[in-house]
Parts: sequence; C-alpha cells; structure tokens
Amino acid sequence: MRRTRSPDDVLAGPLPSKPQPSGDRLLHLREQFRREAVERRNGQSDGRWLRVLAYRLLPARGVDPSDGWNTLQAEAERRGYEMGARFHDVAVPVTTTYVPGSRAGHGVHSPPWDRPGWREVERLVRGGFADGVIVIDRHEISSDDGEYHTVIKKLGERYQAFVHLVIPERQAAPT
Repeated sequence: MRRTRSPDDVLAGPLPSKPQPSGDRLLHLREQFRREAVERRNGQSDGRWLRVLAYRLLPARGVDPSDGWNTLQAEAERRGYEMGARFHDVAVPVTTTYVPGSRAGHGVHSPPWDRPGWREVERLVRGGFADGVIVIDRHEISSDDGEYHTVIKKLGERYQAFVHLVIPERQAAPT
C-alpha cells in the first residue's frame, strides 16, 4: 500500500524510504548462500563440482562478450565450478525521475527480471540445472541495492543457489 501525502505534509520533507542493505550486508548474504551450496555439494557423494551459469550485461548492442566469457571461465576454473551455459542481455537504460538525496537517475538499467537472458538463467536455476550464476560484478545484475538484494535472496532462499562475483561488492583493503 502506497502512502500518499496530504498538502499539510509537503513541507515535512521526503517520505521515509525503506533502508537499503549495505555493501557489507550484501556481500555476507551472497557468501552465506555460496557456503550453503558448497556444504550441500560436499554432502553428496557424486563428486560433482558446483555448476554455474555465466551471465553478462553488455553496455550496448554490438559489444562482443567474448572477453568477459574468458574471465568468467577462468574464475570458474579457479573456484572449482563447472561452467555451463552462457547468457547475456544488452543494458537498457530506464527513464527515472531524479529524487534529491537518492541514487535514482545514476546509471539505472532495467531490472534483471525484465531481461530475457536473466529470466532464462533463473528458469534453469529453478529447474535444478545449476547451483548458481557467475558474473563479473554486481552491476551486471543491478546497480540498485534493493534489486540486487532481491535477486540474491530469491536465488538463495527459493532455489538454494548462489551468485558468484569475480569482483566482489567491496575490494579488500590493500596490505
């Protein structure tokens, strides 16, 4: 249910927004679902590696995704994942209204569930054909913390699957 404002609240400031998960919380949640997938796999005696689907969000039509595929394949091998099918979509900017104090209007693309490639990834994960999805960075799923959080939770809670990022949500501090 959406709250509307009366003329009396106009001067009261912006409507309170739902708090967004922080980068650390998103990282920990994503890692939790990956650990659970590893534990499930270790509990099975078939010796199979974790199976992942590769996903790319290309910045424009005509961009060749092959460099990204090589990066994803190398990371999958390094982590001991078996990489399956590869999917990609082309980023489609969404027209937004800039709201002062928000991130709206800064590189916002269509949500993953509106992209045909991502929907196919989710369909295969839901069908049990993969244990997770591997992407270069979280922005290939969504730059919006709420959308990204929704994707991680849906894959993890509904399908016992995980998201693996080549570039984590936050980089470790240099030593």
